[in-house]
Amino acid sequence: MNKIVQTIKPLVSINWLHQHIDATNLIILEGTLPKVGIKNSEENVEEFQILNARFFDIKKVFSKQNAPFPNTVLEPNDFENEARKLGIHKDSCIVVYDDHGMYSAPRVWWLFKTFGFENIAVLDGGLPEWKANKYKLELKQLRNYPLGDFEVSYKENRLIDSNAVLSSINNREKQIVDARSLGRFNGTEPEPRDEIRSGHIPTSKNLPHSSLLSNFQLKSKDELKQLFSNINPENKEMIFSCGSGITACVLALGAAVVGNKNMSVYDGSWTEWGSLHHLPIEK
Repeated sequence: MNKIVQTIKPLVSINWLHQHIDATNLIILEGTLPKVGIKNSEENVEEFQILNARFFDIKKVFSKQNAPFPNTVLEPNDFENEARKLGIHKDSCIVVYDDHGMYSAPRVWWLFKTFGFENIAVLDGGLPEWKANKYKLELKQLRNYPLGDFEVSYKENRLIDSNAVLSSINNREKQIVDARSLGRFNGTEPEPRDEIRSGHIPTSKNLPHSSLLSNFQLKSKDELKQLFSNINPENKEMIFSCGSGITACVLALGAAVVGNKNMSVYDGSWTEWGSLHHLPIEK
């Protein structure tokens, strides 16, 4: 019997995935990126993956390779073609995870949302939680897949550029929220990239992505609601920024979990903003 699944919420548990792992339209994506500021030699590279996971290469495949800033989103046609190469179909149900627990997987989720695909969720706790429950693993491997029929329906307001952010600085209906650490936000900690100015976008507020997490998982819905209420009491439209567009998506995921739909992610984030000297900064 064909078993078809659909994600209703932006976040699924490891138990949900384990129960539905045999669904015929399920595609599991592994979207791990090395954490910024940690050298590869200092980070343990995971050898294992969830059964039948497909590697979603954010850095080398799903970002523009000739762009001046890291993790720049692909053109819609290019994203469509690369997603098809992973065997993704219009009727697929995608669950994405990363090896860190909750770091780069939300970026994959947000990319698919940006390109109009809704049947996707992030695995809460990622590989660490999967391993903690002793669910089956396999050695990481690259496979070739039959070409999918995935189609893009680009939602350009979900990933925005520096001009859109600049015009939002003094917009009382919008709130820019920065996912970096407090030290980087205040300019008291150095940026990982030496050539980038320190500080933050004027009128932005700081909500470190780590504050949304409890160990490897997102905090409870009530805790997330309180965090967003503290940073955005008037429930304005939110623009999420970070270092290079990765952990801003953790904030977007948290906001989606509590029901917020009026938000966007600044694709270039601080790597772009801090590099462009005509753009204003605060410390």
